[in-house]
Amino acid sequence: MTSLPPPLDPVQALERMMLIRAYEETLIDLHGRGRAAGTCTAVGQEAPAVGVVSALTADDLILTNHRSAGHLLARGADPGRMLAEVMGKRDGYCGGKSGSLHISARDLGVVLTSTIVGGELALATGVGLSRSMLGKPGIVACFFGDGAACQGRFQESLNLAAVWALPILYVCENNQWQAFVHRKETMMADGIAGQAAALGVESAAVDGNDPLAVFDAARSAVDAIRRTGKPFLLEAMTYRLRGHFEPDDQSYVDGAELAHWRERDPILRLRSRLERDGGLTAEGTAAIEGRVRAAMEAAAAFADASPYPGPDALTSDVYA
Repeated sequence: MTSLPPPLDPVQALERMMLIRAYEETLIDLHGRGRAAGTCTAVGQEAPAVGVVSALTADDLILTNHRSAGHLLARGADPGRMLAEVMGKRDGYCGGKSGSLHISARDLGVVLTSTIVGGELALATGVGLSRSMLGKPGIVACFFGDGAACQGRFQESLNLAAVWALPILYVCENNQWQAFVHRKETMMADGIAGQAAALGVESAAVDGNDPLAVFDAARSAVDAIRRTGKPFLLEAMTYRLRGHFEPDDQSYVDGAELAHWRERDPILRLRSRLERDGGLTAEGTAAIEGRVRAAMEAAAAFADASPYPGPDALTSDVYA
């Protein structure tokens, strides 16, 4: 039986979220200067990535979606190799072939990043079945958004996982937006977790802008999966603070709603709480900012120095 991870250190959680935010802001800047292609960011959604991934072990596998940078970085991915991948460089995780939307890192247990809405839901079922049939340790964590929960793959995957008792943690990052469409235009319910019961899957919902609350909920869910071998759905209620795809002026977003969620920014909330309660001083915050800035400067330098793949790479990693 795998033991539960220790409680998540709030200062460590803050630094991880700040690194994720800095990475995506760096990517936005590179795109603005014509150095990288546009991408789908998850600014404002750092807490579910840090909270859930911190509750996993090295034996666990991850399948994620097009807003994957946070999941990868929380898992320990090198931001330099990630930037190199986005810039099409040879030293990227996939040799510069995946861009920002398809990065996988086998050594980190990140099986794939799918840009097909809900694609990871279907594939997680197969990965979970494989783990179960082969008797391998670890569970499968599958990240998806509220838009994917409107797809038939959602019901199909959860139904099979329940029937076959597969060790899958379904993580719905409900960021309120499905590309350019608000979730209220596509579903009657306010959340996703309630749908799981009808399929025989236990579920819970949590404040997705509080990494400590997400961690506690994820740790309980992971413990339940390890004990029973059955799937669990965790819904993290959060918000996408930037547009669907960079660049995006968010002209379709209600200004009052955006302002409301900006006040609930997970990084600002946790930092304010730590400073108020004495868990972090102004000097401590400055030290974190310095480490994050240095990490991203080093990452950008590494990506800049990385060469582009040679012509021979055109025919490698190709299967017929």
